[in-house]
Amino acid sequence: MSQSIVNKFSHVRPQDTDFVDNGLRDFFQYKDLGIADATGGRVLAQLVRANIAPEKGTGWHRHEADFHIVIMLKGWARFMYEDKETLVAAGDTVHQRPGVGHYLFDYSPDMEYLEIVSPADFKTITVDPVCEVPAITPWKSAPPAADAERTQTAPAHV
Repeated sequence: MSQSIVNKFSHVRPQDTDFVDNGLRDFFQYKDLGIADATGGRVLAQLVRANIAPEKGTGWHRHEADFHIVIMLKGWARFMYEDKETLVAAGDTVHQRPGVGHYLFDYSPDMEYLEIVSPADFKTITVDPVCEVPAITPWKSAPPAADAERTQTAPAHV
């Protein structure tokens, strides 16, 4: 028996959905863009933004996903991809190959990225540390209200 593929039209405007705190990480906020529903769970598209200053980061992990990209829209984030430190700044795109061990350990107060993953219900698996992780860049102050402008310069040493 053939299973039908869901492909619905979707148009989500900024005011249609809110950022929520109940995503994968408690220090980020997530905004669903309606793509998981439109594709029957084949693809997730969401906005992710900083909510709380970095303390420990994500820890070493990998994702069970067929496809995963991050497009940095605002600010910056520092990742370890295996043993390589990578600064991802506004305008940058990262394709995280399936199974790559990584650690998002530092980010600016205004960090916001578009994340596109397949499948939508991808799993996150903790992995053994690959190497030491550099120190974070402390925020100059607590971030202002969610809709206010949040900026901080990317670390020069990356």
